[in-house]
Amino acid sequence: MAEAARRQEGAAALLAAHPAPAGEAGWAREAREAARARLLAMGVPAPRDEYWRFTDPAGLIRPSPQDAALLTPDEKPVFGDFDRLQLVFVDGVFSPELSDPPEMTGLVIQRLDEVLATDIHWARDLFGQLESRGQEPVARPFAALNTACAATGVVIRATGPTPKPVSLRYLHRSTSSDALIRHLVRVDPGASLTLMESGPAAARLNLCMEVEIGAGGRLDHVRAQGRDHERQAITHAFVRLGQGSVYKSFTLTMNGRLTRNEQLVELTGPGASAHVAGACVGDGDFHHDDTVLVIHDAPGCESRQVFKKVLRNGATGVFQGKILVRPDAQNTDGYQLSQGLMLDEDSQFLAKPELEIHADDVKCSHGSTVGGVDETALFYLTSRGIARNEAENLLILAFLDEPLAEIADERYAEDLRTRLQRWLARRR
Repeated sequence: MAEAARRQEGAAALLAAHPAPAGEAGWAREAREAARARLLAMGVPAPRDEYWRFTDPAGLIRPSPQDAALLTPDEKPVFGDFDRLQLVFVDGVFSPELSDPPEMTGLVIQRLDEVLATDIHWARDLFGQLESRGQEPVARPFAALNTACAATGVVIRATGPTPKPVSLRYLHRSTSSDALIRHLVRVDPGASLTLMESGPAAARLNLCMEVEIGAGGRLDHVRAQGRDHERQAITHAFVRLGQGSVYKSFTLTMNGRLTRNEQLVELTGPGASAHVAGACVGDGDFHHDDTVLVIHDAPGCESRQVFKKVLRNGATGVFQGKILVRPDAQNTDGYQLSQGLMLDEDSQFLAKPELEIHADDVKCSHGSTVGGVDETALFYLTSRGIARNEAENLLILAFLDEPLAEIADERYAEDLRTRLQRWLARRR
C-alpha cells in the first residue's frame, strides 16, 4: 500500500511540475484529463518493475530546476548538405524565426497548440489515442505524462508524395531545461514522407510521436540523437500501419547520460511492413535503452528489428524487443537481431529478446549476441600494415553497417557514417 502511494505521489509531482496548457478545445482537454487519470492510476515506475529492470527511471522522474537562459538567434543549423524543410525547436519550444516556412507540395504542417485549439477530426482521432492503446500491453507513464502536459510540437499531414524531407531540429541552449514535445503525423493513403530528427533538445527530454500511416502510404523516419553527455531523454513512437503501408525507422544515438527510446508498432492492415533499426555508440557514464514492441494484427505482414551497440569505458546498452503475433496474423514474417560490441570488460550489454506467437503459419526468428572485437580479423588487418586503432575502427563501422543499411536513402546513411567516423577518430 505504501509503495502504491509513493508511486502516485511521484506521478502527482510530475504533473504539478508541468501544468497542462490552457485555451484548448473540449476534446483536447478531455484527452489530457484521461491521460492525467492514467498516469495517477499507474504511478511512476521503479527499478523493480520488469519493464524497467535494466534502466533506473529515477533520473527521468525528479523535476530539474529551471533557469532563464535566453536564445541569441544563430544561423540556421545544418543537417547534411541536401535539401529539406527544416523546423527548429529551442529548449523544446518551436522557433518560427529559425525555421523554414512550412510550405511544401503534398504536405500540411501546423503547430500543435493551434490544432488542439480547433477541431480537426483526424488529429482528434490521433491525439492520445495511440498512446492510450499502447498502455494496454505495458504501462508507459512517461507517455501518459506527455499526453497530459506537452504544450509544443507540430502536426504533420502528408497528402501525397513529398519532394523533400521534413527535418525536426532540436537545439538546447538552457543549462537545466526540461522539454515535453508532442508530434502528430498522418500519412494519407498512397502518400509518402521522410521525417528526420536531430539534436539534444534539452537537459531532459520527454518526446512522444503518434503516427498513422494509411493504406499504401510510406514513412521513412531517421533520428540522430545528440552528443550532450549530460542529456537525459525518453522518447515514444506509437505507429499504426494500414494495408500495404511501409514504415522504416532508424535511430543513431551518440553518448548522453541516459536515453530510453520506446517504440510500439502495430501492423493492422494486411501486407504492411515495418523495419525498426538502431545503432548507438556510448562512452563512460552512458546508458542507452531501446525498448521495442511490434504487434502483428493482420495477415501477410513483415517486420524487422535490427539493433547494434558499441560500448566502452563502462557504458551500458539495453535492448528489450518483442514480436507479438496475434491469432489473425497468419503468414507473418518477423525478424529480430540485437548485438553488443564491448570495447572493454567494464561495459555491459543487457538484452531481452521475446517472441509471442498465437498463429500457426508464421516465420519468426530472433538472435542476440555480445562480444568484443574479432581478434582474428584484427590480426589480418594489422598484418597488412593497418594501425591497430584504425583497424578496430574499420571493424566497428562494419559491425554497425547492418542497421545503417535499413536507411532507404543512402545520402542520409552516409551522413550518419560520417558522424560515427568522427566519434571513432576521437577515441583513444
